[in-house]
Amino acid sequence: MKYKQLTITKRYQLLALKKLGYNQKEIAEEIGVHPSTICRELKHHDVKVHEYNTEMAQV
Repeated sequence: MKYKQLTITKRYQLLALKKLGYNQKEIAEEIGVHPSTICRELKHHDVKVHEYNTEMAQV
């Protein structure tokens, strides 16, 4: 299966929605990706304090 990386814009949207309390499914619907994309993004780019970091994700 081929996965697409999120753009920096979508990563900032993800961060904003997460801070507003949206769950993974709601975030996925809002930015137009599959919920598993959000799950992977949060899991792979989670920092030790468990807050998504858009700058680290873009590297």
